[in-house]
Amino acid sequence: MLPQAKRGRHAAAIGEASRSGRQPFGCSAVEATFVARRFFVYKLYRKTHPFKSEGSEEMNKTKRAFARAGLALAIAFSAGAAGAQGLSGKPIEFVVHTSPGGGTDVYARAISEMLNREKLLGHPITVSNRTGGAGAIAYNYIKTRRGDPSVVLTVATGTLLAAAARPELGLPLDTYTPIALFAIDPQVIVVPVDSKYATMKDLIEAGKREPNKIGIAITSPAGAARLMLYHLDKQLGAKFNHVAFKGGADAVTAVAGGHVPFAAENLSEMFGFIESKRLRVLAVSGDTRLAAVPNAPTLKELGYAINVGTGRGFAMPAGVSKEAATAMETALKKVHDGAAWKDFAAKNMYENRYMGSAEFADYLQRRRVEIQDFLAYIGVK
Repeated sequence: MLPQAKRGRHAAAIGEASRSGRQPFGCSAVEATFVARRFFVYKLYRKTHPFKSEGSEEMNKTKRAFARAGLALAIAFSAGAAGAQGLSGKPIEFVVHTSPGGGTDVYARAISEMLNREKLLGHPITVSNRTGGAGAIAYNYIKTRRGDPSVVLTVATGTLLAAAARPELGLPLDTYTPIALFAIDPQVIVVPVDSKYATMKDLIEAGKREPNKIGIAITSPAGAARLMLYHLDKQLGAKFNHVAFKGGADAVTAVAGGHVPFAAENLSEMFGFIESKRLRVLAVSGDTRLAAVPNAPTLKELGYAINVGTGRGFAMPAGVSKEAATAMETALKKVHDGAAWKDFAAKNMYENRYMGSAEFADYLQRRRVEIQDFLAYIGVK
């Protein structure tokens, strides 16, 4: 029989463990079971050893101890239920398919910092860059972690859909559990500040006169920048020679250094070069001008019906539990609703557009058809 004082201390210890987060999401099932068993034993004991009188001091003290221990037990079980939502005790890994400094990397690190700061998942989050194979290295890594709730893919929709549309890669959309879309990140066309191409029209006309002679730095042979080239070719007859880099930061650095004539990447990857007057913006691909580069026209303004951007979101491996996916989606929605995200989205000129898990999954399926047509056009089957 556990003495009353020890029962009270044990109940208090369990409550403190739950409040302090000594273990992820509170007390363990072992601790909760321990208290439950003690309640059962004590109940049997009191049946054969009743209190001397109703309302005695001994009885009142015991009732108070039971109340405290019962509250601790409730906390233990509710915390354990939260932990059972599938997010194991391991740190959570945000996987990025590009090198550090690229648009997807910047986005992943910003969201991980927000989640860590607010302790929305109860686990530390780290970012890992798994580059190569136009995203295939990262996507295959996610495939090998099927059912693992401690791994989250930072999604750039163009590259992911291009891989999904190629059967030989073995990376269909059902490799992933879509969690949330946060925004659309438009492509921005830039040249070195001293480039001979003064306008977007100059560049397009040069692409018509000298097909496949002018180089463009891109991050993936089938990513968003390459998709833009597809539209420039299909709609306007301008053809360019693409040079692939591991990430957007690498691509724009090559342009700023004068090694490649132009790039069409995300603003966050190039803004430092724009501010330091090493790069000049010719046009942006979104529906409206970007506040950070207000003098840069949209392609739509210039008469080109081209709107290409990178969808930024998150996915978990296929096979994770519904509880784990819901827990992650809930935490990410809180981030998206927060002031820190709104400030980040504004600074990086995103089209702030949220989709939950089901809507994001439908969006990817619809876009996959478009990407298949694009890949067929450029000869990727």
